[in-house]
Amino acid sequence: MGDLHHRPATVLIGLRGSGKTTLGRLLAARARVPFIDLDDRTVAGSGHASVSAMFRAAGEPAFRAAEARALAEVLADPACGRAVIALGGGTPTAPGAREMLEAARAQGRIRIVLLDAAPAVLGARLAVAPGDRPLLLGANFAEEAALLAERRMPAYRALADATVTTDGDTAATLERLLKFAPG
Repeated sequence: MGDLHHRPATVLIGLRGSGKTTLGRLLAARARVPFIDLDDRTVAGSGHASVSAMFRAAGEPAFRAAEARALAEVLADPACGRAVIALGGGTPTAPGAREMLEAARAQGRIRIVLLDAAPAVLGARLAVAPGDRPLLLGANFAEEAALLAERRMPAYRALADATVTTDGDTAATLERLLKFAPG
């Protein structure tokens, strides 16, 4: 990183519905850098049409292993150095993912921003626009968000360099995120 003006890639983590893809696309567009959606990379080349299809056909352990491989490929790609990278909600739980993220951060190649929203907000968002993601715990969206928050948020908070609350207006949230944009 000889270029003093180089900023590391921005990696967005958070629970499903926290805004990783929506805000990631907007942030990348504003910063004029590439946007990488890890869910898309994980499914690409898998022979499955979607995350849900891959979950149904292969199961969660196989999906998480594919997700970890996709993360390794993205982090190894020199082009990711000027990108906004949206991880899947469970990516940090994939085998070896946390270690890969910590190593890339230690090398100064990424910074990790946790997008945080209250479980009730996540549940309301997902009830309106569930996207292509299976319910992991067999609950409704709000219950699942609360259960996943309890399980995952301590690890996500420990991994994050910064946290941005996404409960409110998208435009205002994007303004807060801009200070983390790669440039």
